[in-house]
Amino acid sequence: MDIFNCFAPTRVVFGRNALEKLHTLPALGKKALLVTSNGKSYIKNGSFDKAVNELKALGIAYVHFGQVAANPENTVVEEGAKLGRQEGVDFVIALGGGSVMDASKSIAMLIPQPTDILWDFANSPAGGKKMPTEKALPWIAITTSAGTGSEVDATSVISNPGAHEKIGVSGCPFATYAIVDPELMRTVPPKFTAYQGFDALFHSLEGYISCKHNLMSELVERTAIENIGKYLPRAIRDGNDMEAREKVAFANTLSGYSMVFASCTSEHSMEHAMSAYHTQLPHGAGLIMLSIEYFRFWIDKHVCDDRFIDMAKFLGKTDADKPEDFLDALSALEHDCGVDDLKMSDYGIKKEDAMTLAKNARATMYRLFVADPAETTDEEIAGIYERAYR
Repeated sequence: MDIFNCFAPTRVVFGRNALEKLHTLPALGKKALLVTSNGKSYIKNGSFDKAVNELKALGIAYVHFGQVAANPENTVVEEGAKLGRQEGVDFVIALGGGSVMDASKSIAMLIPQPTDILWDFANSPAGGKKMPTEKALPWIAITTSAGTGSEVDATSVISNPGAHEKIGVSGCPFATYAIVDPELMRTVPPKFTAYQGFDALFHSLEGYISCKHNLMSELVERTAIENIGKYLPRAIRDGNDMEAREKVAFANTLSGYSMVFASCTSEHSMEHAMSAYHTQLPHGAGLIMLSIEYFRFWIDKHVCDDRFIDMAKFLGKTDADKPEDFLDALSALEHDCGVDDLKMSDYGIKKEDAMTLAKNARATMYRLFVADPAETTDEEIAGIYERAYR
């Protein structure tokens, strides 16, 4: 498929110390809701003080909302939107990783709406399936990790634990500005550097085999895959290796564009089902657990053999001549990054959950199944879970 229709309006400021450029950009208002995680990483990496200094230079007031956890939940978004309304903010700033950015773009969407209930805008069995009636507030992404590419897409993945749903909420806006500063990623621990890096990798791997692939998506996917394959092990071994941090951050942003120009596939739907039921499971870790058996499934289908050979070469296996070589390259990368021993059982997932997870994945995020290289059945998806189970 060579037709593409691109819309990626975010202004990206990329590079070391990019955060110090925030005050040079046109202001989006007089008061901001500054959203962070509920941890202290934004203090440790110095990004909070730097962001506040930039706002001071612009004469912008702010109110801090620091309640976002991994796999952000609908109720937290609603709390953030309530605070933003009470404080009369003009725009939202996300300072953190993918969870903070996803929560922030949903908060920016929800603040102007005539409802307090986020799940009114969820296109899922438990959702209201509505579209926003009011224009969202603008928001700025200051990413402090390299995993989701959420700084350049308009997807906001939020969990509703009561409904066992983890999906993209409708009507969220692209960021007006994205600040991608590898210096802010120095302090990300090795384990999470790995999880985040593989999340970015799978965005591009899935996009490359999806039926939505096109000339533009392939351009960013190849570069992202090559950079992660070469530099992610280095970033894990030494967080102060700034060349590696910069290349992985670049690959992450490109993988965000992969989702804009093409699409992820059902692997992401499958992982969302896992972490919808087991909220302590890091998204990237869940994807790693599924990955070998997920891609083996498509290789055995022989629906895109040439693409798997391409991806094996992108990951550094230059002599690849059969699709199975991709599994060898991916397995080697997972081993080099120390993530080849992850187990679903360590997070409370049971093998007999496979069909429940398969049905949840399709019901809540069917749109990614539509992007698969071929159609699947629930039984086939359950089989991938079972074969990946440890």
